Amino acid sequence: MKGETAKILVINGSYRDGGFTDSVTNMTVDILKASGAEVQTVLLRDYPIQFCLNCRECTQKAGESPGVCIQHDGMQSLVEKIEGSTGFILAAPTNLGSVTAIFKRFMERLVVYAYWPWSAKYPVFRKEGSARKRALIISSCAAPGFLGRWLYNSSKQLKMAAKIIGADCIGTLFAGQAGKKRDQLSAEKYETKIRTLVDKLV
Repeated sequence: MKGETAKILVINGSYRDGGFTDSVTNMTVDILKASGAEVQTVLLRDYPIQFCLNCRECTQKAGESPGVCIQHDGMQSLVEKIEGSTGFILAAPTNLGSVTAIFKRFMERLVVYAYWPWSAKYPVFRKEGSARKRALIISSCAAPGFLGRWLYNSSKQLKMAAKIIGADCIGTLFAGQAGKKRDQLSAEKYETKIRTLVDKLV
């Protein structure tokens, strides 16, 4: 990606405006922009995405390009943003051992990235053989960070979302002990690590 303008899409699955996830992603965006990257941010809490209907209409046509959902909401626009990006930041805090429900809803709608005709027993990822993009994942939990990464599914789910859209995870920021106080964690504490991860992303 060196030598060209990085186009980074941030997909933020936090419920809370101005919380830790927002603070870290905002700092990351500022550092990315200072490096010359173009950045778009999608806040899933404000984005018009409905639940997947499990109709599989979007999975019937073969090809690397994402299928088209029968629902007329914001997902098609988001898919176009994904396709036009060179890298991603996928962020969501840990709730009950998992990413948030709004991020899981987004993940379910990523079925457009699967080819799964009714004659097939299982789906195939459309981006499986394509050139890989890069993704940075951000999460937090109430447990100590090393335990959270081991015990909870949030990091795995964020990495799975990256894989589905054709990206490899190049780094993780997973902050622990986020539940003692409302504003306990400070993004500034992680600035050095964020800068290191941004260098890998762009």
